[in-house]
Amino acid sequence: MKELVFLLEEPSAKAMLESLLPRVLNAGTTFRCIPFEGKQDLEKQLTRKIRAYQNPLARFIVLRDQDSHPNCLQVKQRLLKLCHASGKAEKCLVRIACTELEAFYLADLAAVESALNIHGLARQQQSRKFRSPDALGSPSKELQALTKGHYEKVAGSRAIGHHLSLDNQRSPSYRNLLAAIRRMEGELIAEKT
Repeated sequence: MKELVFLLEEPSAKAMLESLLPRVLNAGTTFRCIPFEGKQDLEKQLTRKIRAYQNPLARFIVLRDQDSHPNCLQVKQRLLKLCHASGKAEKCLVRIACTELEAFYLADLAAVESALNIHGLARQQQSRKFRSPDALGSPSKELQALTKGHYEKVAGSRAIGHHLSLDNQRSPSYRNLLAAIRRMEGELIAEKT
């Protein structure tokens, strides 16, 4: 079975992807989201999880937050080494959410407004702060403040994922994630079984 397997830092990423992916993927593409309990757990188990995965047709996308790490390329290189150690590096892509998953949401305040039913958020998209949310130090805190505490990581991510624009250009890391998903799906479709 051809499938995309997402190895994720946390359950909120799973919640977002499970509501976003049906709008991104072709009807015949299956996916599985495997959340870990934070970045340390992800890095500790990543090689073993990929190596032990039984489906030889699977493609893997690793998604982790940059958080406070000063160099996102170093984070990516470390994860790529772990993928390489699995023996399946050619079937893996790593994407880093700069700086947190919530930057994706701040890049699409219309989606947040619709998902959380908070009127007036979309108007704030043109403020300087929300034009380039990947540069924010703590997107999760910004989102909490903006929604006056209505955003909850897992339930909020699930709700917002249903509304995220597939054409949003304000978050380069979100755009890169969507490009990775489309690329890996293209490889799956092209692969002969």
